[in-house]
Parts: sequence; C-alpha cells; structure tokens
Amino acid sequence: MTLPVLPEREGDRPVTGPEIPHLQLTQTSPPDVKENLRQWMTTALPGVVTGRSEISPPSTWAVFLKEAATAEDVHLMPPRWNSEFVHLHADGSLHLCLDPADHPAFLTSGWGEKHPFYDRGVNVVMFYAPRSQSELEVAKKVIAASYHYATGHAATTETATA
Repeated sequence: MTLPVLPEREGDRPVTGPEIPHLQLTQTSPPDVKENLRQWMTTALPGVVTGRSEISPPSTWAVFLKEAATAEDVHLMPPRWNSEFVHLHADGSLHLCLDPADHPAFLTSGWGEKHPFYDRGVNVVMFYAPRSQSELEVAKKVIAASYHYATGHAATTETATA
C-alpha cells in the first residue's frame, strides 16, 4: 500500500460517462488548476516522459516511465501494460493505476471511481477533476502513490507536494 490517508471529498459526486471514453461530464477543472497539475506532473516525478496517451482520446495527455516497469505484480495501462501510469483528460479528470491494496481506501474516500473496464481486470481508476488548489494537492498525493506503485520508488516530500 502506498496511498496516504485521504480526506473525504466534499460535495456531490460528478456525473461521468458510463462508456469508453470514460470522461467526467460535470464539475470539471478550472483551466488554471488543470494547467498547474499538468506542469507539476511534467516536473515533479523523476524518470518520466510525457506525451499523448496511447489509450485515451487524442486530447489526453499522459505520463510514461522512461524505463518500463518490470515488477511482475505491477500492472499499468494498456496497450503496453508497463509504461503509461497516469493520464490527464481535457476535463481535468485523471485515470491512473494504483496498488490494488489501495483501491478500497481510494474508492471510499469519494475522490474517484472505477474505470468501466475495472471489473475486467484493468487496474485503472478515475480521479475526479480537481476543482480547487486544495483538491489539486490531494491529486498530487494520489499521483505520487501511482508513481510509487509504478516505479517502486517513493516520491520525496518535495515531489508529492511541489
């Protein structure tokens, strides 16, 4: 387990689409919050590269490991299953991979939901689009946990909150 204890998400659950592509339809991120998140993901996680997602719509921006995850128990996003571990949609929501042991705590915290293919063995959850700076800080913690799951390396304090 790598996910820190999360505060309960405030407010109603956003409306999300029930099919692929799995997107958030309400409560999207303000442009400045989304851009701050993108900038943080570009600079805060060592050993990553960014680019267009290999699995999501063309407007989706992803973070990939420079060196593929090799641990047998680490399962990231298709199609390669060992490189893309988080991506950011145009609405500000994220899909990411977490240690399966962290899924129950993440889902009960109210910050996200299962991907439509989750019950088919795809280790992907949606983190709802952060709506404020404080929600952006929670997103960083969850992304840092995804990074730790993907790499086996804990993010430093500076990485998790920069």
